[in-house]
Parts: sequence; C-alpha cells; structure tokens
Amino acid sequence: MINIHEVVETNSMIEQMNLDVRTITLGISLLDCADDNLERLCDKIYRKITTVAKDLVSTGKEIEREYGIPIVNKRISITPISLVGAAACKEPGDYVKIAKSLDQAAKEVGVNFLGGFSALVSKGMTKSDELLIRSIPQALAQTERVCSSVNVGSTKTGIDMDAVKILGEIILETSRITDSQGCAKLVIFCNAPDDNPFMAGAFHGVTEADAVINVGVSGPGVVKRALEGVRGADFGTLCETVKKTAFKITRVGQLVAQEASKRLGIPFGIIDLSLAPTPAIGDSIAEIFEEMGLERAGAPGTTAALALLNDQVKKGGVMASSYVGGLSGAFIPVSEDQGMIQAVLEGALSLEKLEAMTCVCSVGLDMIAIPGDTKASTISGILADEMAIGMINQKTTAVRIIPVIGKKVGEMVEFGGLLGYAPVMPVNQFSCENFINRGGRIPAPIHSFKN
Repeated sequence: MINIHEVVETNSMIEQMNLDVRTITLGISLLDCADDNLERLCDKIYRKITTVAKDLVSTGKEIEREYGIPIVNKRISITPISLVGAAACKEPGDYVKIAKSLDQAAKEVGVNFLGGFSALVSKGMTKSDELLIRSIPQALAQTERVCSSVNVGSTKTGIDMDAVKILGEIILETSRITDSQGCAKLVIFCNAPDDNPFMAGAFHGVTEADAVINVGVSGPGVVKRALEGVRGADFGTLCETVKKTAFKITRVGQLVAQEASKRLGIPFGIIDLSLAPTPAIGDSIAEIFEEMGLERAGAPGTTAALALLNDQVKKGGVMASSYVGGLSGAFIPVSEDQGMIQAVLEGALSLEKLEAMTCVCSVGLDMIAIPGDTKASTISGILADEMAIGMINQKTTAVRIIPVIGKKVGEMVEFGGLLGYAPVMPVNQFSCENFINRGGRIPAPIHSFKN
C-alpha cells in the first residue's frame, strides 16, 4: 500500500529539485473503430477518444491539487493507425484526414499530445503502412498535437531497409514543410515497446487491453542532488544512492498511477521510470555526469557513467512498482537538456559519441539538430546505424533527428517549451548512398533464434 506519508518524504524533491510526474498517458485501443468508409472511420475514432478520455485532464489536475505532485503532461496513445485505417485509406491524403480527426479529438479532451500515428514495419510494409509513412509530412504539418512513430526493426525480425530509405526522405520533407518543428514529433524505432507513455514515440500496442493508464516519472534533478551528498565516494556508494533515489521517485509515480486508475475506472498499465530532462537549470542528465566526476558530458568515461546510471535507475525502480515497463532508463536528448547543449557547444559531445552512448541508455539519438542540406541517404544511414545497435543489443533504440532547413553547423535553433533549443551538429559527409539503395531487409542476428 502507498500512503501520503511517502509523498511527504519527497516534498523537498518536488519543491527544490524539479521532481515531477512527466505524464499520465491514457492508452486507447481503436481496433473496434475499423471501417472501410473513411468518414465513418474518422467519426468512430473521434467519438471513442472523446468518450474514453473525457475526464483524463480534469482527473490529473485533481490529483495534482490533492497531493501537491506536479503532473506536467496528460496524453493519449492509440493503436497504430496503419492497422486501423487499412480498409479505408487508399492514398496518403486519407491518412491526413485521420490525423486531423485525431488532432480535433486531442484538442476536445485537452491533452498535450496524442501518439500513435504510427506503423510497425520491422519485417516489411503493407500497402497501408507505406501510405501512412508517406502521409507523415502533411499529417504533421496540418496538426498540432499528433505525434508519429515508425518501428523499422527488431531483434527477432531484422531491419526493413526499404522503410529506412523512405524515412530519410520523409524526415527531410517533414522538416521542409513544417519549419523543422514536425521532426520533433516523429520518432523512428527499433524494438519499440507497446506501452511507452512518452512522446513522440507512444502508441497503444495490440497486446494491450482496451484502455490502460501508463505513467511516466522523471527526476534527474533529484538524482543529481542526492549524488552531491556522496561526492567523492566509491562506485558502490554511488550506485546505492542512485538506486535508493530511483525507488523514491518511482513510488510517487505509483501513487499517481493508482489514483488515476481508480478515479477513471481504467486499469493501471505500467510505470515508466525514465529520467527525462528538461531545459530547466538543474534538471539535466549531463549535470549528473558532471557530479559523478566528468568535466563535461562526452568526456572519456561518459558511456560507463551512463551505463551505471541506467542500470541503477532500473534496479531501484523495479522494487517500487510491480509493473515497470515502457522504456525505463535515462533519456539523452540534446535540445531538452541544458548540460548536453553546453557540452555540444564546448566540443565535448559529438554525434558519434552520442551514438556510442545509445548502446547503454534508454533510447537513442534524440532531439538532435543537423544541417538542413544533409542528404536523405545520410539520414537513412544514421537511422540504420541506430537500428542496428538496438537489434544486436536486444534493446529499444530510436532516432528523433531534425534537419534544420537553412541552418549550418554551429548555428542555434529554437524549438520552444519542453523541446528547448539546440546547436546544429556536424554530420559525417562521406556518402552511404549506395549502401542505402540496396533495399531489402537486414536479417535478424543469430542470437534472435530462441524458439
């Protein structure tokens, strides 16, 4: 049982260390909305979302007031739309109409974002999948709250390189017609989880119940403050401190999840205990590295420090909740983390070092600005590299990369709000075009054969 006394213990974390519940995400299955008539389909989708999620935002605000716990976002995830729209959609424009209906529903219930304008194509694309992928630029250009993701690989199936090639072009087109902002709402995955509450990659997997409550907690500022108390101690003490702190953070999320589930009458799904930074001073993963003893994020030892942090967060979190899922670890977005931004500006952190760090962190290359004249094939090559890390290491990896049209290396770009700002990072200029143009599928690794 969780009681208010546990929350009282964390008051200073909330008031002084940027502890918050980053999101309550309501997952909704839209499989029963499928229809071969596009207008009926859009109407069914709108009605189901606005019915099931009508009390989500007000319930979140009630919990905030009663317990004094900031809940930054209230969000919705839905069944990957390429599955729901397959019978009705004959061209990319049909999926854009669905995206508009999703956006209207999100606005009606008052959520910050809605995720699930998605396709799962790790082994190959259906016609519906390809239509959705090709609709992404216009869908993101004509909506405000819709987020999109595409899963192009998995340890069990390999990597769909045809999809990877198309998505390099799609990312460039999305950037061109949305003034780069649309790319902040588009994630490319390997081994995407069915229950991730964090945007832009959230969707409601087909293995899930009709509706579930998933909660994402955060708190890098709390971890940093805890480590200040053991400055100079050995690694055993360091690990114990991170683990105990992650336990306390997760208990706060557990309380919010249970309360939201009870009040909405919707089953509790999972707690995602990822450490997700914000642009706020003191809410940085990079500053945790510095507290561990690194001069800057990106210095030698950074990958080891991130591996330690990620592992201890998971060990502490799984003891605090019976249902831990989603991504659960440490995010390393560049634009959303003041310390990461500073490391890039000072030359301590490169795209290649970030890629190495993704081998041990929660996700992957996240919120990285690159020059707007980067070739589509080069973007596809970056996607392929990150998907390969996930496939071989049996973990989730993802890419949220933003080619900024008209910007060169070293220039700054503003995304606003929680998305922050970022310096444009250099990209390796040697070509991978002939590699990307081969097409087909990279096979699953030998260790995938476990049946």
